[in-house]
Amino acid sequence: MKIPEPRGSVSAGLLSLLSGQPGADPAGQEHLHELVTAQLRLVGDIVDDDDLQLALFCLYELHYGGLDGVDDRWEWNPDLIRIRQLLEAPFEKALRTAAHGCATPGSLPPAETLGSDDVADILFDLAARDSGPSMSRHVARKATLEQLHEFLIHKSVYQLKEADPHTWAIPRLTGRAKAALVEIQADEYGGGRPDRMHSALFARTMRGLGLEDDFGAYVDTVPAISLASVNMMSLFGLNRRLRGAIAGHLAIYEMTSSRPNQLYGQGFRRHGFGAEVTGYFDEHVEADAVHEQIAGRDLAGGLVEAEPGLLGDVLFGATAALAIDARLSALIMDAWDNGRSSLRTAVMADR
Repeated sequence: MKIPEPRGSVSAGLLSLLSGQPGADPAGQEHLHELVTAQLRLVGDIVDDDDLQLALFCLYELHYGGLDGVDDRWEWNPDLIRIRQLLEAPFEKALRTAAHGCATPGSLPPAETLGSDDVADILFDLAARDSGPSMSRHVARKATLEQLHEFLIHKSVYQLKEADPHTWAIPRLTGRAKAALVEIQADEYGGGRPDRMHSALFARTMRGLGLEDDFGAYVDTVPAISLASVNMMSLFGLNRRLRGAIAGHLAIYEMTSSRPNQLYGQGFRRHGFGAEVTGYFDEHVEADAVHEQIAGRDLAGGLVEAEPGLLGDVLFGATAALAIDARLSALIMDAWDNGRSSLRTAVMADR
């Protein structure tokens, strides 16, 4: 990913540090730690903090495709890991607070008594009660061409590397849950066909609207909440103790995907785009109708059957996903309803 523009003292300090060699500037690393500590005392809501979310996004990206010109040895630099953990603690706390405010099931029987179908039913109930603003209906019926561009730009921060954060969970699971996750991920990665990888399908959609399709091309344009939605997945996926949360996240992600993607496809067809553009959405209508069953019953349900103590984390991952998605949708819809762009900076696409 290309190096983004800093959004404050923390992201500026981090990117400056990453421009050098690992371990070459211990004073700079200590200064960055002090900057993060000081900023965390001042921030109201870390989920909406542009500076801290960008810093966390860049720290996580070292574990994915890396940053252009940044030495790969930074990935496991102990001081950077310490700084990442410093940011993760309040971020996780904020996600738990957001999840607590989301619609949750009432009193549940002991996890030890729940079968995989019971867990799936709880998650399907959560998905059915999701009352966040419906961006999919707006896209289907009303979205302007410019709003379609913005919609894709927000989604590109994850969709151009779709499935990667959830893949971290594979070696952390066993048995039925592992097999289910591998089955889902195999489809996400195109079943062995690079051109059918979901990230490749989304890149084709971006190109069809004259947008750049390189991962991270629009990081500078999206608000903190868009970065937070991806950082949440990385937090869950990269921490073994949160393996239940990443399973719950994927389950609810699949359960709330099929119908919205059908509506998204309608919105793009309404503007005259054909299968080259709508293929990504059309693929998810069919695939996710199958994936939701596997993710709910075999992945999340199988995990809770094997490790009942993880039920709380499975529900945390699911409700946090719903809560953050609702906040992102509300931000976008509020901007569109009031005739504003939902992006931080204007984007000129090739028409």
